[in-house]
Amino acid sequence: MSENNWYETQGWYEPQQGSGNSKLLPAKKAHSRSKKGWTRARAIGLVVVMIALIVGTSLAFATPRQNYFSFSWGVDTPSEELPENWEDFFDGYYEPVESPITESNIEKLEEKLDFQLSLEHSSDKLLSLQQLYDQCEQSITAIYGYVDGEDGYFWGTGVVLSEDGLILTNAHIISDCDSATVKLSDDTEYEALLVGADTTSDLAVLKIDAEGLKPAVFGASSALQVGDSVAAIGNPLGESFRSTLTNGIISAIERGINMNGYSMTLLQTNTALNEGNSGGALFNMYGQVVGITNMKMSSAYSSIEGMGFAIPSSTVKTVVNSLVSYGEVRGRPSLGIVIGGIPGDVREHYELPEGLYVSEVRENSDAARQGMKAGDIITKVNFEPAESAEQINKIKNTLEVGDIMIFEVWRDGEILEFEIVLMDTNDVYKD
Repeated sequence: MSENNWYETQGWYEPQQGSGNSKLLPAKKAHSRSKKGWTRARAIGLVVVMIALIVGTSLAFATPRQNYFSFSWGVDTPSEELPENWEDFFDGYYEPVESPITESNIEKLEEKLDFQLSLEHSSDKLLSLQQLYDQCEQSITAIYGYVDGEDGYFWGTGVVLSEDGLILTNAHIISDCDSATVKLSDDTEYEALLVGADTTSDLAVLKIDAEGLKPAVFGASSALQVGDSVAAIGNPLGESFRSTLTNGIISAIERGINMNGYSMTLLQTNTALNEGNSGGALFNMYGQVVGITNMKMSSAYSSIEGMGFAIPSSTVKTVVNSLVSYGEVRGRPSLGIVIGGIPGDVREHYELPEGLYVSEVRENSDAARQGMKAGDIITKVNFEPAESAEQINKIKNTLEVGDIMIFEVWRDGEILEFEIVLMDTNDVYKD
């Protein structure tokens, strides 16, 4: 029996209380759900496999119906508690995967913008923490997200991208919001328009009607090494702690973390980060933004310290430039299928082949047009045994929209072959 993971990866937004008689909004994150019998038993310890890498992919992996942010490494599921039919086992077994298209009712900016984010080379002059704060604090904003009919608001951090009011933040802060306000470091507030948002990368760009702002300078996250010193400026825990500076080191460069049903490749840092830091900046010691902070590790059973994460600036550049140019991320190839691992004891009990279970096929995808169905088991991809979602993603990451992947599928004892054309994610997930 392998050990269960007892920690969770959490996004850092918490609804903050507004003035007067306001109330807290319900936290916008997936809640744990369990059922009696075999569902409870398998929810304790089934393998949760990583899914789509952050840029250039949109394959989804179904997460067992537990918590989107938790990982459990398997224990055996008692076979006597399994339903008679294997299809009944998988029915409702996986959590629905969120669409990569961010849902927000914030008014969209209609005008075309002439802006492209670039990554600067590091200077030769390292800054002290005091110098870094003095140089960078004015580039950090507060973000308020409002839902019509509710008195509270969702709170986070933003980073100034341009002198004329482009603001970068996390997509989860403004998801499902009807309006948003940006507060600058001098306490000036502006109503924000939405330029674009992307759930898969957890990034969003807002626009305010302002001039003369101090944009942050972005550096190359690819130049980072484990052990490099970094510092974060953000707004943890609400208004009272705005513009808080914390510091630490880079703990890992490419850490795969599951969030909202998608796998993100993030920077890991021991810099102290808390609710409200979402959308804030992780700086190198040259005063350059090398990451946008968006989640941390936590546990209900034990304290976890110094495990925060940030979206690398290399990812930020790609996503921001696409959002500014098109209002969406384009050119991200998608198969349009949701796949999940099959627990070994479940596979043996039902005498299923080794492979990956297809829990959903998007209606607009080429996979649907070619005849792939939910309930299929992928046994091979490009003539190699299908072992994991990461394996399929690695293959897909070398391809572009319009390229083909070949799948061998087991369906009720029959072996089928499908040639699936990769499509743009926006075409797969459009209404």
